[in-house]
Amino acid sequence: MRLKAGKRDKRPSFRSVWAAFQETDRKMQETDRKMQETDRKMQETAQQMKETDRKIAELSKNIGGLSGSLGRLIESMFSAKLWELFTGLGYEFTKGCRDQEFRERKRVIAEADIFLENGEYAMPVEIKTILSREDVDEHLERIEKIRGYMDAKGDGRRLAGAVAGGSVGEDVRRYAHKHGLYVLVQCGVAVALAELPQGFKPKIW
Repeated sequence: MRLKAGKRDKRPSFRSVWAAFQETDRKMQETDRKMQETDRKMQETAQQMKETDRKIAELSKNIGGLSGSLGRLIESMFSAKLWELFTGLGYEFTKGCRDQEFRERKRVIAEADIFLENGEYAMPVEIKTILSREDVDEHLERIEKIRGYMDAKGDGRRLAGAVAGGSVGEDVRRYAHKHGLYVLVQCGVAVALAELPQGFKPKIW
């Protein structure tokens, strides 16, 4: 086809089309390379995260073991002749049992770290490495369950409660006393009954 005089052919030339094709191909290869690099980095990150998770799990296991060992040590300290601390308060406990379970239909409904008792009174004691308000609240609920258990068994002994901790903050101590619980604290290598506030009355269930 002949071009009319004075008009230029606006159709792209083979050379320009080929150059555009090469440029597009180059960009596609570059994009593919970047995608492969991104995929490689994502795989490396996933592997690093997996390794981090493994280390965290291992650390948690070690900390958990250490915490459990410390908890058992604290519990052993408080369990030794614990009942003697309440003699001056008129309880005269004659028996103390560790890890006392209360079961209904083969199901554990409550467990006391230490359960002190005599013919008139019983006292569940909750022991924590670091005692918190939440621990106090949980123990109050625990005592309610034990009271229900004892009633169902025809056990009419009066029930008091106590909490203990290797570390007990002043606010937690006041909170426990406010709710009628005795508080036991660690004093060096010994265990003592925290000073009772003026007007303290133990809650009896």
